[in-house]
Amino acid sequence: MTQEQTSTRSSPATPRARSSWPLLLLVCGLSGVLLYFAQAVFIPIALAVLFALVLSSPVEALHRRGLPRSLSAILILMIFLGLVGIAVDQLWAPAQQWLAGAPRTVRIISQKLGPVARVLHRIDAITDRAGHLTDAGAGTPPAPAKEAPAASTSGGLLLETRTALVATMTVIILTLFFLAGGPPMLARMTGALAGDLYSTHVLKVIDAVRREVGRYYATIALINVGLALATGFAMMALGMPNPILWGVLAGVLNFIPYVGSATTLLVLTIVAFVSFDGIGRVLAVAATYLGLATIEGQIVQPLLVGHRLDLSPVIVFLALWIGGWFWGIAGIVMAVPGLVALKVVAQHSARGLPLLEFLSPNFAKRFTPRLAKKDRAAGAVKSPTANPT
Repeated sequence: MTQEQTSTRSSPATPRARSSWPLLLLVCGLSGVLLYFAQAVFIPIALAVLFALVLSSPVEALHRRGLPRSLSAILILMIFLGLVGIAVDQLWAPAQQWLAGAPRTVRIISQKLGPVARVLHRIDAITDRAGHLTDAGAGTPPAPAKEAPAASTSGGLLLETRTALVATMTVIILTLFFLAGGPPMLARMTGALAGDLYSTHVLKVIDAVRREVGRYYATIALINVGLALATGFAMMALGMPNPILWGVLAGVLNFIPYVGSATTLLVLTIVAFVSFDGIGRVLAVAATYLGLATIEGQIVQPLLVGHRLDLSPVIVFLALWIGGWFWGIAGIVMAVPGLVALKVVAQHSARGLPLLEFLSPNFAKRFTPRLAKKDRAAGAVKSPTANPT
């Protein structure tokens, strides 16, 4: 074998041909259209994959201790569903109370914002008067309002309930299958679709994604439990009604970066504005939660999470916005773990450095020297075995 042939085999993969880019863009566009219009089918599958990634670590830990993987999956899934059921049961009554008192809350806000409400009312009156004058000048009498036909609210409610139940059962069953199958199921699937070398690489990438997403969400869950407890006790000390509800709300919404904490701050400020007369107590509630969220986001999370969410804030915000537009609440839930998984895939790909620089410029700066060092080490190992000319 000549030196040219050896260098050709050891050289990195050539860039993708330009003629293949239009086909790739067409496939991505058609896939996006399919995912958008068939979201009722794909959302339960995506949520089941996410829950399987999060819960796979404790399932594998129990399996390593001798418990069969199927029993481990059932046990962990039952514990998870039990915790969710207890949380919903404890929060159902105060949440219903606040929803039932929503009209009263709106009246209190309008009374406290009297000057602003009067200005808005005057603007609406002037706008309506201008519209009536325009219709009178044109000589066209205002069209009578058409009464909308009475909709069958009971039928629509039953349909939505049935759809939600079917989707929930689909997520639970698929999650159980994914957890019970585990790495052996992935090995059989990738081995049937690709060669041994490629399937081994795919399994390594999937295992890295599973570990990274699982560790990230386990750490974030512990942090959010601490934030929920701190927020609940703080709201109790400040005299806020239903402090447990606001603590749980802060912990749940904090799974959504940036947007979740901002939404919690807005909700707590509105509740304090309705509940208290003095502006000082309202500012105390807002400042207290802002301080807790700042400590969590700037000190606790970087210390415990590390570089797992070292993503560009602009990319995270755009992913949340696009995910919410694309799949609603499910899209918002899937946005951040999707970015984390995409980052892990880019780390394990030969052409993933541009994507890694796009998703996480700071991490790419630290990752590039390590990648170059690994390539030099691999070259040093290969060079003694090269055939002489």
